[in-house]
Amino acid sequence: MSDRLEPPKRLSRDRRTAPVEPEESNVIRGNKKSFLSKSDILTLGGIDIPFFAIVIGLVTIGLVMLFSATYPYAFSKFNDSYYYTKRQFIFVVAGIILMLLISKMNYRIIQKFVYWLFGITVVLLIVVLFHHTNFQDFRRWIPIGPFTFQPSDLAKFTVIVVLADYISKNYKKMKHLLEGTVYPLIIIAVFCILIYFENHNSGMVLVFLIGATLMFCGGSDWKLFALGAGLVAAIAVFVVTNPDVLQQYAGERIVAWLDKDYDPLDARWQTNNSLYAIGSGGFFGAGLGNSKQKFMYVSEPQNDFIFSIVCEELGFVGAAVIIFLFALLFIRGIKIALKSRDRFATLLVIGIVSQVAIQTVFNILVVTDTIPNTGIALPFFSYGGTSILMLLMEMGVVLSISRSTNQKKV
Repeated sequence: MSDRLEPPKRLSRDRRTAPVEPEESNVIRGNKKSFLSKSDILTLGGIDIPFFAIVIGLVTIGLVMLFSATYPYAFSKFNDSYYYTKRQFIFVVAGIILMLLISKMNYRIIQKFVYWLFGITVVLLIVVLFHHTNFQDFRRWIPIGPFTFQPSDLAKFTVIVVLADYISKNYKKMKHLLEGTVYPLIIIAVFCILIYFENHNSGMVLVFLIGATLMFCGGSDWKLFALGAGLVAAIAVFVVTNPDVLQQYAGERIVAWLDKDYDPLDARWQTNNSLYAIGSGGFFGAGLGNSKQKFMYVSEPQNDFIFSIVCEELGFVGAAVIIFLFALLFIRGIKIALKSRDRFATLLVIGIVSQVAIQTVFNILVVTDTIPNTGIALPFFSYGGTSILMLLMEMGVVLSISRSTNQKKV
């Protein structure tokens, strides 16, 4: 052993002053701490009360309106007025349980398994092209016993997670052409192309808009973004003026939107009766349960056109209250996003609440004949097990992130 004492080593200026990220989890970094430690799996704190209350309010109103809008059609088709409501209720209960469980989980676990989520979603989007329900030319649903699963609903969430992960890791390069525009567009294109082959144009458009929203919020060069938006607008104009370039069903919907006299007993039947329902609702509505258009006029009122029955029964006031609740959900979600402690969480919440907002806006535009019939469901209201289950699970992710923000706790 040497008798000479060595002076203590000093940390360099960079190491002494480098900021420590207090919320950087070992779930992501995989350092000394075990991945399966309690703090990595669970998150402490209380959920955001206003956001949770808004979700429960929308789900409750949605179930009530689903029953009111569908019992004549359900009785006519299945001899059971409660057919749609019972099935939806099962998924709502399962979804709320999953929402609460996910809200207790550390949201960074999602980022840990982002590549698995991407792979599974792509596989399911391919599987549905070969193994699907026989409904016209649509290849959207994988039959699973008495139920069906729609992979495009999972794709909406997956594209949010993948882009949030990518942007959070490459945010310093988002102004560059390759990292900020080309690579994110490739990610979005993978989902859009597969969904297009399902004959699901509305799902493709929705996934693209969700992805574009995250690119914009993630810092992509606004000049390139504006150029891309202009290109998309030009393509939209071309498609509207040349509907024959689309699949037959999609092209016919555009023709029916442009020509209000086109095939009123078929192509415009649903839209025309939707407008009759909205117009007859007036300011205060005909009263809950008193719709006339749901008696086999608005075809399949459990799906995309449920909002027209809402307007007929609850009137302008009721419809405005529901729209206000959707707006509150979006605003509260953005507030949670802005108070999040890391970029991944912020983008994750923005993507989720933007998905709800985009779907809501497009659905209302469709039922009011402002845009062609696109087949986009109204969140929390339209019938669909996969849709409501995925939606409530996404709300659980937002609530999980809200636990780490400086929000009101319960």
